[in-house]
Amino acid sequence: MATLAFGELLSIFFMAFALGMDAFSVGLGIGMQEIRLKRIFIIGLVVGFFHILMPFIGLMVGSFISGKVEGIAVLAAGLLLCGIGFQMIMQTFIDHGGQLLAPVGFGLFVFAFTVSLDSFSVGLSLGLSGIATAFAIIIFGIFATILTWTALLIGRRTHYLLGTYSEILGGSILFGFGLHILI
Repeated sequence: MATLAFGELLSIFFMAFALGMDAFSVGLGIGMQEIRLKRIFIIGLVVGFFHILMPFIGLMVGSFISGKVEGIAVLAAGLLLCGIGFQMIMQTFIDHGGQLLAPVGFGLFVFAFTVSLDSFSVGLSLGLSGIATAFAIIIFGIFATILTWTALLIGRRTHYLLGTYSEILGGSILFGFGLHILI
């Protein structure tokens, strides 16, 4: 019995880490923009919240439409990341008047939604019951928050080391990650 509980707990942590790695890799790119620590804190919390909300919605929707919704969600996430990455790259060659989707306001919700889409399908297929389900979803949010903060701080440090080139690198990471999702 204790082995089963430990195995279930371990699988929840691995699943949470895997889901949070999307937020980490995209957060590296976003962090290469000039972002204040307060904004990094807020971004991490919003991404964590979405990593709780999306699997919860997935649980509520059920497995009936999972196959239909998952393909569209993956396509949308890939296209959004490619678009944001391309915009970041082009922004370095044009004026610095403002970003199309900066990690504030609507852009923050697009970012959080995009990196949380895979947790929606995980929520659809979560085979856990009772308290374990609530525990798993909360762990997903905690891991996503911590990994997002880590990535943004690493990206922020890289921005100061590389200057303008860091935005090209960050945009390339986002664009590449978007292509990875699409392919």
